[in-house]
Amino acid sequence: QVQLVESGGGLVQPGGSLRLSCAASGNINSIYAMGWYRQAPGKQRVLVASITNGGGTNYADSVKGRFTISRDNAKNTVYLQMNSLKPEDTAVYYCFKQILASTYSFYWGQGTQVTVSS
Repeated sequence: QVQLVESGGGLVQPGGSLRLSCAASGNINSIYAMGWYRQAPGKQRVLVASITNGGGTNYADSVKGRFTISRDNAKNTVYLQMNSLKPEDTAVYYCFKQILASTYSFYWGQGTQVTVSS
């Protein structure tokens, strides 16, 4: 079952901007949190940003002040506005949702490539 559909990746020059989007299936009330992890070649997958159903946000230290996560509850969609992009932001970005259930299980999007290069 497809849980998440994400888009918005691409090639951008250093200092540029991209906006990622991730649309979740189901009722927004069943979601505890949504956000993105990213994985660069040869590296572990790390949390980039998240937002809870109560609106609380969390960011990796490396993106604070540059990235902003937001949510449109009516569309079951979250957005990641990425500004002042750096080459080290290059990675596959994976949207996730964490369900509001006893397991608090994670579900993953298909991933979208972000490449920051001149």
